[in-house]
Amino acid sequence: MTWTAGAFAVVILGVAGVGAWVYQDLDGNIQGADVDNKLGGNRPENLSPGSKNILVVGSDSRDGDNAEYSKGLTTMQSDTLMVMHIPANREWATVVSLPRDSWVEIPECDKGDGTASDPHHFKINEAFAIGGTSGEVAGAAACTIKTVEANTGLRIDHFMSVDFQGFKGMVNALDGIEVCPEEAIHDEKAHLDLEAGCQTVRDEEALGYVRARYSIGDGSDTGRIGRQQEFMDALAKKAQSKLTSPNALYGFLRSATKSLTTDSDLAGIKPLYGLASEIQGIPGERLTFLTVPNYPREADVATDKANIVWQYPQAADLFTSLAQDKEVDKKRLEASAKDPVYASSVRVQVLNGTGVSGRAAAVAEKLREAGLTVVGTGNAPENTRTTAVTYPQGLDRQAEVLAARLPDARAGQDQGAAAGVVTLVVGTDLDPDDIR
Repeated sequence: MTWTAGAFAVVILGVAGVGAWVYQDLDGNIQGADVDNKLGGNRPENLSPGSKNILVVGSDSRDGDNAEYSKGLTTMQSDTLMVMHIPANREWATVVSLPRDSWVEIPECDKGDGTASDPHHFKINEAFAIGGTSGEVAGAAACTIKTVEANTGLRIDHFMSVDFQGFKGMVNALDGIEVCPEEAIHDEKAHLDLEAGCQTVRDEEALGYVRARYSIGDGSDTGRIGRQQEFMDALAKKAQSKLTSPNALYGFLRSATKSLTTDSDLAGIKPLYGLASEIQGIPGERLTFLTVPNYPREADVATDKANIVWQYPQAADLFTSLAQDKEVDKKRLEASAKDPVYASSVRVQVLNGTGVSGRAAAVAEKLREAGLTVVGTGNAPENTRTTAVTYPQGLDRQAEVLAARLPDARAGQDQGAAAGVVTLVVGTDLDPDDIR
């Protein structure tokens, strides 16, 4: 559930407000999970010391009180994920939603039952279920972290997981949240019946409002994300208005912490309070919520009407900016994403410049998995260390799409390049596994 990133922000602000008067009670509620030994050594480099990337997961567990929702699913589930980037200077923050229908590569993960999954492509939220096969949050979080790191290039420093029941408790402690749907919402799957107009929701209605999808708007996951972000903004503002009300704030934090699981380093009021002290001065207008640029995967694979793919080079530009600790201009990002270049429209010939037999075929296979159209493979005229992307006049945008999926690659126009084709010369610096 995408509300969890906002919940994280509100929790730490609340902790900063109440100090230590409920320290022992709240501290004992927070569960810690050790994931360090489950992540392996092939992780992205931290390019901006002092900044922090926090992965926030809405845990859609079907145990206990949650069992009435979507019966038949395994117990470890996640909805939309978010990455919250906190810069080294603590002057701004960006929260990026990663829609659960994102079609990405899921790396090999320890399933917690003595076996490991094979790398494959699927919805991003499957990572939580794979790692959580044994029912442990640590394994679910580890596989999700590995998946997010592999597809974004961001080094994840911390994680937090919040479940359904904690969300309802937080809303109820604040006496509900006002929502103003423009049209009536009747969604059987979300257990929701709301009339149009402003009204206060709590309990199952609040949960249903942020879960509803098919019966409102365009029925997309990305449409739901926008509604959830608006709800969390209202939740955050109301929580802040309650900082002088001990009873309301205590109930809010008690619900939040009882449903909260974090990595070992954040598992406690003290580390959360320390983090809150660092970032509580961030002005509201510089806390940016956005969704990774994307388009329906149907544009690349006509039979897939259920998933989305991330849009390049915009997605790569977004993650590169955060990795380098640069503030993202949301309006500029959204403007650049209005006219997507579909991966399938990028026709690529792959030439092997490594001298290693089979390297062009391996790279071509990775590109096909990413949705690009590979028209041929072969050997480059000479071996080279540096991977290069060249293109004829008129294919600059297609070349940018390809280059954005390759680490440190740059695209350059070549007057002698074959018409209608982008050429990729694979150098020894390119590991096929690093292709996004």
